[in-house]
Amino acid sequence: MSDPRIEVVDGDAMLERWRHVHNVIVPPAAMTPDEARERLTRGYRLENAYDGDVLVGCSTVRPPQGEEAVATVIAGVLPGSRGRGIGTALYEKGLAHARGLGAEEVGTVVPAANAEGLRFAVARGFAERERYVLDGERDEWVDLRLVSSPA
Repeated sequence: MSDPRIEVVDGDAMLERWRHVHNVIVPPAAMTPDEARERLTRGYRLENAYDGDVLVGCSTVRPPQGEEAVATVIAGVLPGSRGRGIGTALYEKGLAHARGLGAEEVGTVVPAANAEGLRFAVARGFAERERYVLDGERDEWVDLRLVSSPA
C-alpha cells in the first residue's frame, strides 16, 4: 500500500474512531469514551491511520516522564490490515514525536498474549523489561524499552 494517512485525533468523532480501534486491538484494556477523553487531558498524542478513507490503525504517544524522561509509543493495526507497513509508519511517526518532546528513552507496552505485537517491538529494537498483571486483573502485560535501532 502507499503510505497511510495519519491524523492527530481532534474532536469527539475522531476520538471515538481511535477508541474503537484501540478496543478491537487491546480488549483487556478496552476504554469507555470518558476514559479515552481522559487520555487527551494527560497530554497523550492520539492518532488514527487510514488506508484511503478506511480506518486501519491508531497510535498513542505518552509524553516523557520521570528522571529518565521515558516516553511511551504504542502503535496498533487492525488484524485485516497488518503486514502492510501501517504499524511501522505509526511507530516511526510516534517515535519522532516522542523525540521532539525531549524523550531520552522510549518504551512501549504490549499484552503478553499478543505474540505478533511483541515480535513487532523486538524487531524495532525493544527489549523486555518486565511482565506484570494489574491489580484485580488477569491479563499479563509486557513492558519493553527501546535499546537499539533495528539493523
